[in-house]
Amino acid sequence: MTETREVIIIGSGPAGYTAAIYTSRANLKPMLFQGPQPGGQLTITTDVENFPGYPKGVLGPDMMEDLKAQAERFGTEIKFEEVIEVDFSTRPFVVKTDFDEFKTNAVIISTGASAKLLGLDSEARLMGNGVSACATCDGAFFQGKEVMIVGAGDSALEEAQYLTRFATKVTVVHRREELRASKIMADRARENPTIAWALNRTIQEIHAGDDGKVNAVTMLNTQDQSTANVATDGVFVSIGHKPNSDLFKGQLDMNDVGYLTVTPGRTQTNIPGVFACGDVTDHIYRQAVTAAGTGCMAAIDCERWLEGQGH
Repeated sequence: MTETREVIIIGSGPAGYTAAIYTSRANLKPMLFQGPQPGGQLTITTDVENFPGYPKGVLGPDMMEDLKAQAERFGTEIKFEEVIEVDFSTRPFVVKTDFDEFKTNAVIISTGASAKLLGLDSEARLMGNGVSACATCDGAFFQGKEVMIVGAGDSALEEAQYLTRFATKVTVVHRREELRASKIMADRARENPTIAWALNRTIQEIHAGDDGKVNAVTMLNTQDQSTANVATDGVFVSIGHKPNSDLFKGQLDMNDVGYLTVTPGRTQTNIPGVFACGDVTDHIYRQAVTAAGTGCMAAIDCERWLEGQGH
C-alpha cells in the first residue's frame, strides 16, 4: 500500500490518455493503469484518417503511443498492471491489481468497450487488412469495392447504409431469414439497390490474397449445410459491443447492456469522486475523437470535484 493518490485512471485508449494529459497538467500526478489491451481498440486498427491533427493519417498503434508519450511528458505514471478489484464503499477508494493495492481520492474509468467478433483465427489475423468492426472508421478505405457486413440489427443495417457511400456492393450476412432490425431500418435497407442479402448464411473462414488483404470468404448455408467461396474486398462485423464494465458491477449504475451511467452532459457516476468516459459510457458514437473529448471532460470534472473537497 502506497500513499493516497489524488486520481487513478483505469484504462488507456484515447479517453484514458486524454484524461491523463489534463489531470497531469493540473498537477494531480495521475496514475494510469493501461489494462489488458494497452491503447484500447485502436491498437488493432491500421490507418486512422479521421482524428484531427493527422492530415496524412496515422497508424492506430502509433497514435496511441503519441498520446501515451504526451501523458508521460506531463508526469503521468503509467502502470502495465491490470486492475482486478475496486472498492468504492470506502474513502479513500481502494484499487487492487495482482501485485499491489492503491488508495486514491478520485477515480476516472476509461475501460472502453470490446466489439463482439466472430471468433475466427483469420478474423483476428486480418483485422485492419480488410476486416473491421467499425464502418464509420474504415468505410472510406473501400471506395469502389465490394464488402460484406455481418449482423442484422439496427446498427448493422445503419452501417450497411453508410458503407453504400463508398462500396459498389454491400452484402448483409445473417444466419437467419428474419432480421433483428426495426421495420423502418429493414425497409430502408431493402430499398437500397446497393445492398444485397446473404440470409441463412454464416462466414466460416476469411481468406486473403498475396497482398495480405481480404479477397474472399467461405460461407455456410445454415439450411442445407453447403459451403461456397464468395469473393469480397472486406468484412465488417456488426454484432454488437460489450462495455468493459464487469469490474464495477454492484457498485456503479449501468444500463441493462453494461454501459456505465453518468450524469447527462457530465462524466460523474452515481458515486461522487468516480468519473467515467469513453466507450464504456458511449453506445452511440464510439469514435476516438469523442472518447478523447469525454476524457477531457472527466479530467476537468474530477479536478473541480477534488477542489471542492479541499484536495
